[in-house]
Amino acid sequence: MMQINKRMQVATAGEALIDLILNADGRLQPCLGGAVYNLTRALARQGIETLYLNPLSKDRFGRQLAIGLQDDGAHLSVPEPVQQVTSLAVVGVDAQGHPDYAFYREGVADRAISAEAMTKACAEAQTLSLVCTGALALSPDDAETYLPWLASQRLAGRTVVIDANLRPSVMPNLEQYRRHVLTALQFADIIKVSDEDLECLNLPGADATQRAAHLLRNSRAYFLALTRGGEGASLLTRHGQIFHARETERVAVVDTVGAGDCFLAGLVVAVLELDIPADWGSAEVPEAQARELLGNAIASATLCVMRRGAVPPTREEVQARLAHATLEFTVDQSGPIGNT
Repeated sequence: MMQINKRMQVATAGEALIDLILNADGRLQPCLGGAVYNLTRALARQGIETLYLNPLSKDRFGRQLAIGLQDDGAHLSVPEPVQQVTSLAVVGVDAQGHPDYAFYREGVADRAISAEAMTKACAEAQTLSLVCTGALALSPDDAETYLPWLASQRLAGRTVVIDANLRPSVMPNLEQYRRHVLTALQFADIIKVSDEDLECLNLPGADATQRAAHLLRNSRAYFLALTRGGEGASLLTRHGQIFHARETERVAVVDTVGAGDCFLAGLVVAVLELDIPADWGSAEVPEAQARELLGNAIASATLCVMRRGAVPPTREEVQARLAHATLEFTVDQSGPIGNT
């Protein structure tokens, strides 16, 4: 049974897997991973009471995944392990630290879940205010699991956060995948997307900001967070404000595995700390709040890329980074993006 005495703040739904990272010597190093799993750990490490909705395997890897979540303070909606095996991903990292993936996800534990089970778990955690999903959960093959659950969470009045986090290399029908991701994003109050995601979605626009504005305009979301790698990140609001931020200090990047997940965790932490409503961005928002959202998200991601593998920072580490790193912050006014 779930620990119902805990005041759950966030529920996460999506993949938990083992990253088999290909080292220079050809050996595979197993690491706990999966975008939503990383996000769950990152939220818990920053002090957020987080409920992970998917089951985990009874195999050795599944037990390690469960221990990793629990050691970081996250909670399992399905505490009893299941028979299905753990998902695997083989990860290669290029000279710039960027990963590429090959996934093994047939008959696996984290997919052994239904929309009804996730909806019931969220209903029992009555203090939930926000839910997160994305990445492999946006596969068309899992539409019957995640789309009804997302609809139920909007109906329940919770803030819905979706990270596009596309994985085109493992989707057999890229056009179908694009269409499904865009369909899933219609359930989001907050969208997180990278410049690479926008290119993969084949959206119109001369640059990432224009593509992001197009995506926001054609969704029901109130604001969108756009990550740009070493160039920092942006927030676009439906009202038409565009905020850009980046750290000015040069960062020694070890690898970027989990960086986007830690960015999103930092953003969600700031959303909760500032008590940001679901419709933040529908009207003009204070620049100071946008700066805090971006600063916290970027600091969380920066600390991740300075370490090998997805090792999310603690709240204390993020606050120390914020106290010492210099953030370059600029504002554009583009006029209303569109209507909800």
